[in-house]
Amino acid sequence: MSFISRRDVVRGLASVPVLAQMPMVLANNTDFQHGVASGDPDQQSIVLWTRVTTLAAEVPVQWELSEDPAFKAIVARGEVVTNHYRDHTVKVLVKDLKPGKHYWYRFQADGQLSPIGRTKTLPTGSVDKVGIALVSCSNFAFGYFNAYAAIAESDAVDVVLHTGDYLYEYGADGWGAETAKTLNREHLPRHEIVSLADYRQRHAQYKTDIGSQAMHANHPLIALWDDHESANNPWVGGAQNHQPDSEGDWRARRSAAVQAYYEWMPVREPGLTQSAIEFWRRYDFGGLATLVTMESRHTARARQIEYSVDVMRTVQSLDDAREFEQNTINQPDRRMLSESMETFLEEALTDSVAHQRPWRVLGNAIPMAKVRTPNLTQAGISMPKGTPEGYPDFVWKGQYDLPIYLDTWDGYAWARNRFYERCANLGVRDLLVLTGDSHSFWANSLYNDDGQPMGVEIGTAGVSSPGDFVGQGFDNSTAEVLDRLLEKHNPEVRWTDNLHQGYVLVTLTAEQATVDYMAVTTVLSQDFSVEKIRQEVVVPQNGSLTFKPSNRR
Repeated sequence: MSFISRRDVVRGLASVPVLAQMPMVLANNTDFQHGVASGDPDQQSIVLWTRVTTLAAEVPVQWELSEDPAFKAIVARGEVVTNHYRDHTVKVLVKDLKPGKHYWYRFQADGQLSPIGRTKTLPTGSVDKVGIALVSCSNFAFGYFNAYAAIAESDAVDVVLHTGDYLYEYGADGWGAETAKTLNREHLPRHEIVSLADYRQRHAQYKTDIGSQAMHANHPLIALWDDHESANNPWVGGAQNHQPDSEGDWRARRSAAVQAYYEWMPVREPGLTQSAIEFWRRYDFGGLATLVTMESRHTARARQIEYSVDVMRTVQSLDDAREFEQNTINQPDRRMLSESMETFLEEALTDSVAHQRPWRVLGNAIPMAKVRTPNLTQAGISMPKGTPEGYPDFVWKGQYDLPIYLDTWDGYAWARNRFYERCANLGVRDLLVLTGDSHSFWANSLYNDDGQPMGVEIGTAGVSSPGDFVGQGFDNSTAEVLDRLLEKHNPEVRWTDNLHQGYVLVTLTAEQATVDYMAVTTVLSQDFSVEKIRQEVVVPQNGSLTFKPSNRR
């Protein structure tokens, strides 16, 4: 059997000697076309995943886990039977492993071997450092997942944290259609995905991306979902991009999306006390950090408030805007997190403090910082030509100093205040929040409504999804001006960038968190390079966290 090396996959990146011996992507093999993956690690166990490409109703699959890439020190092996009822996906939870250790794994079916994957368990005891690759918003239609390919090459990464929008539900004629046609990356199936078969096919398509296969085969994944894994802007009773008249019952669609997610992702099955949609987890990195991933879409979220045409007609002054915020956006009991999620988080944070771990990290799907729209008119900026009439654009929002988005925590001020209060009551005001969704890089300081610091937020740009300003038709120079206006207008925004795609490398030590913003030069070709466009250093200060005054490229 022949393999494609990652150096062939990621032309232009330097080879990493430690990883160069690992073949990552299998060529000319019809049995494992979607690669291998691992994830959801703890100190003694990890999930291994693959999918068998077969026409058989069911097929036995053998697996092996070894302490070396040559498989001379096999520590676990077994056999499972997969079938069409689970779309021929394979998921194995391997137990009784050693903490903080690399392992190699592979599968075999009908005499054919899968690609070899490498994974790692979580550490115990004293830990010098942990490297977390933060990713979000990988849209197949908009280009190649080069950020994933870059992560596959990095020996600084211990685990990949994907904060959601792992895939998108739109049809081939939806968002990104023009780019997709040029790159031959049009969504399959061609229609918007609604049924279980649809979601399975879309997951399968995304896992054919060569950068995705390389990343999954090199590093374990910790995942949470955002909205597009089911449909744009879901809440407990529906979704903005779900029309019951033509697309059926929302709960049936959501159930299909969740089932396909569990089948196609290297995540543990829900425990006996949790339902499938209660998708929150905890990860302890020895004595260094506690990471909690949060579910903020399906278990409690109140319906999003939209900047509708009616709102635009109603809000005609600053007084109108403040009244709209007070009586509509900020109304009580508009929840984001479920009571069970909050209890789970409190228990994890309490234990983290009790064990004196330096870092309390949150995997968070949507931006948490307060971000209002600057006055674009005063800056001489107008919306691009072709903006639909009545569109709630940035210029209109900036006239009235309104939050830039309402599907983020800004649209759930009561829930954010409740969250901050519960954390503060535990003595936790040093949250390191790792966030996706916005297609922009962020370095944000977090404060409650009383001005008390609550920590910092690090946001990642999209893997391939474009920044919103560029996506709305602004040219690059204007989009960069908008970034600077956001920084100047918002006390919580230290820095932002909507011009690039890429990922963030967060390196934790006992003394500081080093945050490297890694941008890929293009997503329109697999011939790319990666550049660190900014570095921030986060340190403890007065019971919270702060950014060091200087930063460097």
